[in-house]
Amino acid sequence: MAKKSPLAPAGFPDIPAVPGVRIASASCGLRYKGRKDVFLAALVKGTQVAGVFTQSKTAAAPVHWCRKQAGRGRARALIVNAGNANAFTGLAGEKSLQRTVDKVASVLDVPKNQVFVASTGVIGETLPDGKIAKSLTGLKKSLSPDSWTDAASAIMTTDTFPKGAWRRVKIGETEVTIGGIAKGSGMIAPDMATMLSFVFTDAKIPAGVLQTITARAAERSFNSITVDSDTSTSDTVLVFATGTAKHAEISRPGDAKLRAFRAALEEVMTDLAHLIVRDGEGATKFVTINVTGAKSANAAKKVGLAIANSPLVKTAIAGEDANWGRIVMAVGKSGEEADRDRLSIGIGGIAVADKGMVVKGYKEAPVARHMKGDEIDIDIDLKIGTGAATVWTCDLTHGYISINADYRS
Repeated sequence: MAKKSPLAPAGFPDIPAVPGVRIASASCGLRYKGRKDVFLAALVKGTQVAGVFTQSKTAAAPVHWCRKQAGRGRARALIVNAGNANAFTGLAGEKSLQRTVDKVASVLDVPKNQVFVASTGVIGETLPDGKIAKSLTGLKKSLSPDSWTDAASAIMTTDTFPKGAWRRVKIGETEVTIGGIAKGSGMIAPDMATMLSFVFTDAKIPAGVLQTITARAAERSFNSITVDSDTSTSDTVLVFATGTAKHAEISRPGDAKLRAFRAALEEVMTDLAHLIVRDGEGATKFVTINVTGAKSANAAKKVGLAIANSPLVKTAIAGEDANWGRIVMAVGKSGEEADRDRLSIGIGGIAVADKGMVVKGYKEAPVARHMKGDEIDIDIDLKIGTGAATVWTCDLTHGYISINADYRS
């Protein structure tokens, strides 16, 4: 495993048990030696599920399966493996997926169409699903409510640290728990979503309502990050609601009783999204790009992503070079409406450019000092509308090249 990212948090959060969820992890040797690489979650009967998936036209077999089953709204199990994406593997991949589903359903005695599957790793190699099947009996025996660190570690590929987040919040007078894990480091460019993430709650929320609030939260979290502009074949976000909490009935996404829950769900997903950026392959800087004054929120996000995905901007940040001209370039190439003579740019809270030129009396030294930190803030005001968005990214260093050049070695 690569050296831990310098942007990694101090440790893994102490995620509490989520009623109705039992989890386990194991090593089945799919690709990695001496580490866990398979994760199983068993869910109580009646668990509702929502999902958001990659828009890649070469999506992996598990994505197609989960997208179909998520439409049914029920879930009893989740099986995830790392090291092999089971993507671009043709009929063999479909058969491998089905064998895995059949085996999990048999071992846990649950309906096949309520078994969810996700895979991450190398594309184009047949998945040796027999290794997963052999691990399932042991996984079932070791199911417990609180082994979250192992679960998050088991789904990692080039990640350098496990990722988790949680919140407790009330629906009416009833307290519920939201806990989630994620993996992601490279091939991160949101087209929803660009990694794997699994979030669990004991809230009792109908699948249709859960789908709406999950999609909204994903748009403002996982869909607002990028590491390298590459959308994966395997990206999957699943949110499971076990319904064990005894709170008032929820019938619609806009229900006032759900206000705090919606905010907490978005916070958990945003925390996980930030952790993915902080573990961006070779990353040394966490970059926040705030865009205001755009024609629409969607336009603001496109401008933000144009800046975030620019190799020239990202390498300038890596080199701690206050080259704001590259930001101007990225805004201009975004394809969204912009006016050179209205645009303003700030870096680290310091005004750099305004109304088509550098601000009067601009001194680069304070900006240069900001660029030496590991948290970089860029503010863009287009001054043509009310649209706003925030995008998060990281810098681009030689470490990214090294990691990906050696990925299959």
